[in-house]
Amino acid sequence: MAVLTLKNVPDELVQRLKREARQNRRSLNQEAIFRLEKSVWSRRRGAETALTSLRRFQRRMATLPRPTDKSLDRARGKRRR
Repeated sequence: MAVLTLKNVPDELVQRLKREARQNRRSLNQEAIFRLEKSVWSRRRGAETALTSLRRFQRRMATLPRPTDKSLDRARGKRRR
């Protein structure tokens, strides 16, 4: 495993992280790792989920007929002149 050193961490942030670690019965190191994992993995899963949804939507849209000028005008409530 790698070693990570953080520099210039604000005192208030360290104190808050220590409090959270105590409440969760974890060491400061365990709490920091937990929070980093949660942050990084939740964003990745969020992006992967969004990409999957977009691909599904794209496949559904590909099966629809292409709009024509007439159908677009009708959707807008206008008649083509």
